[in-house]
Amino acid sequence: MWKLIILLIAGFVLYKMFMGDKKKKDLDKKKETEKKAATGQMVKDPICGAFVPLDGDIRVREGENVHHFCSYDCRDKFIKRLEALHAEPNQDEKQQ
Repeated sequence: MWKLIILLIAGFVLYKMFMGDKKKKDLDKKKETEKKAATGQMVKDPICGAFVPLDGDIRVREGENVHHFCSYDCRDKFIKRLEALHAEPNQDEKQQ
């Protein structure tokens, strides 16, 4: 009878140790994610000059370059500039 009680107590202690370890790992992951967000890299918006997070959602890829923007308005202005730049050489080629 005592062996069964001791075995159950030992099992319970081991269970709590492993479950506590899992909770600690989850908490550590959460803290690490928050720390990364707080110390994230910032890049400059090419239109207005505001600094935005490198992992922000509003971005445009131009060849190998990726440009990050603070708002959709800045992104749209940048796209219009790109279209104007790419349209100018084509007009010159047609005139010659």
